[in-house]
Amino acid sequence: MKATKSLLQTGALTLSLLSAGVMAAVSPEEAAKLGTVLTPIGAEKAGNADGTIPEWTGGLPTNAGSVDARGFLSDPFANEKPLFVITAQNAEQYKDKLTPGQLAMFKRYPETYRMPVYPTHRSATVPAKVIEDTKYNAVNTKLVQGGNGLENFRTANPFPIPKDGLEVIWNHITRYRGGSVRRLVTQATPQPNGSYSLVYFQDEFTFRTSLKDYDPNKPSNVLFYFKQRVTAPARLAGNVLLVHETLDQVKEPRLAWLYNAGQRRVRRAPQVSYDGPGTAADGLRTSDNFDMYNGAPDRYDWQLIGKQELYIPYNSYKLDDPKLKYSDIIKAGHINQDLTRYELHRVWHVTATLKPGERHIYAKRDFFIDEDTWQAAEIDHYDGRGTLWRVAEAHSQYYYDKQVPWYTLEALYDILSGRYLALGMKNEEKQAYDFNYTASESDYTPAALRQAGVR
Repeated sequence: MKATKSLLQTGALTLSLLSAGVMAAVSPEEAAKLGTVLTPIGAEKAGNADGTIPEWTGGLPTNAGSVDARGFLSDPFANEKPLFVITAQNAEQYKDKLTPGQLAMFKRYPETYRMPVYPTHRSATVPAKVIEDTKYNAVNTKLVQGGNGLENFRTANPFPIPKDGLEVIWNHITRYRGGSVRRLVTQATPQPNGSYSLVYFQDEFTFRTSLKDYDPNKPSNVLFYFKQRVTAPARLAGNVLLVHETLDQVKEPRLAWLYNAGQRRVRRAPQVSYDGPGTAADGLRTSDNFDMYNGAPDRYDWQLIGKQELYIPYNSYKLDDPKLKYSDIIKAGHINQDLTRYELHRVWHVTATLKPGERHIYAKRDFFIDEDTWQAAEIDHYDGRGTLWRVAEAHSQYYYDKQVPWYTLEALYDILSGRYLALGMKNEEKQAYDFNYTASESDYTPAALRQAGVR
């Protein structure tokens, strides 16, 4: 896990900036690297020395495959075979390109956990407007005092040339996921023997700038709106969560409300943050485990360790196949690893350590964030004793028809209890992600929750 010389120099620069109380954007000369030696959103454009990571050449075209009537994408790499498979028996051979969490999974499930490794494809890009705004952000966006918010920020990727760990994390939090989307997804929390029941959600993400009634002349501190309605099982159906995710979280913390269908009441929900319990998660995830990591970063100190090459889940079209049943995916201990695809990619390694005097069930987190998308790919979670507790893996895919990188499935493994949570499956649902969904600001008010919760 060695940092390069340039990254060590970056770290020294960061410390000097922080000690001076300065949170600076990069110079125009440095920003000029975007689209030249760097990709438009900040990854290294060149491949690696041995050719196992190719050069980025623009990502997949929008017609890279077909889209079926339900919105599911065909797999552009369906004919490829694994280069090799990592198992508990040969994991030592590849340990320099595996996370501690992945190695722990091989130790915990030596007979069943496996990682099929395929050729690397740098498939992702984003729309031209996002690229334009990323260039603006590079020379204009700054962290507010304390680093818990942004100023002079547009759309996504505030720090495409990051100087510290907190800037990398803000890139993940604000990364492009389509301007507005509605999705039907399921969540499973299997017992150690593999038995499970499903919770069904209808989620909506709408970034403020994508609202039908967006007014650029109307100031607002909202980054995006999130609404989540439980549609099944019956005992939970109709419950709705509403979140206003704020941009400057010093000025105004996240706002959240819950509508309880049984009581027919809307209440403020301050517990929907940090290590508050995740919705219907059976205690297997915190609120800030959703989307791999979300929310205010103020309880941790963030350190940029460096960049490295790792085998991470990628181009997970096989796992998203609409011909699959959920029972094909959910197995004892972990998801069906035969349906997964891993590729070698460069990632940013960031460590979060709980600040003295702050409280969170995770005392330390190690983040491994894909350079091409700013999505967290792997996160290791440690308890207060320093024991590795939970291992998060994000199986991502690129929605090439809409130019949106996102997750197919998020898995969070509790390696101590032998249980896990799988969130995001939609194989059996009537519709995949709807990126044409539009909403108004009035759809995301507490008063609108009661109507959203009608069963």
